[in-house]
Amino acid sequence: MKPSIAIDGPAGAGKSTVAREAAARLGLTYLDTGAMYRAITLAGLRKGTDIHDAKALEALTKTVELDIKNDSTGQNIIFLDGENVTAEIRLPIVNRNVSFVARCPQVREILVDKQRQIASRGGVVMDGRDIGTIVMPTAEFKFFLSASLAERSRRRLAELSAKGEELGLEQMMKEIAARDKIDSEREVAPLRPAEDAVYLDTTLMTIEAVVDAIVGAVRGEE
Repeated sequence: MKPSIAIDGPAGAGKSTVAREAAARLGLTYLDTGAMYRAITLAGLRKGTDIHDAKALEALTKTVELDIKNDSTGQNIIFLDGENVTAEIRLPIVNRNVSFVARCPQVREILVDKQRQIASRGGVVMDGRDIGTIVMPTAEFKFFLSASLAERSRRRLAELSAKGEELGLEQMMKEIAARDKIDSEREVAPLRPAEDAVYLDTTLMTIEAVVDAIVGAVRGEE
């Protein structure tokens, strides 16, 4: 069976890009678990669901149809009730609310079960906040990516700018800091490195350098 790789870290650490490119180079399947929580958040916002109401979120998660497919480049394409919402789940309003949804135990139970089903097949690279600790605790390789708050904020601003969205650095730093706090302090599956994870500070690293480090470690080159 091909190896499985868990990549965790806070918002803006570059997890999704790194995981996707590492998966492509290693011939593995890529799954962005955060996109699943984003899709539920988008559904809740559209339907007017109270994202602080655990029972309402549980009911929502059980009723929506969530599907993830990979395109020819390995990019995850997210479908919500048959609609391609890959772009919509990255909107600022989703960024500001996804942590509230992700900390809901009922939502996590449902989505983690789906993630584990995929992980059981092996040969997968998953990124998120609890992959190495909860979803794939027996993954052959675990990495925890981080970077300074300022650098992570600049990266997110660059992503938004490329999509025509504009936001100030100070506001972005406040939003990411607030999300870090929620993710790290939530009672269920808080953001933290697995004990056996390789920690990578990506503040001064390019995407290529981070991917090289991960691929090299998996191939036993480093």
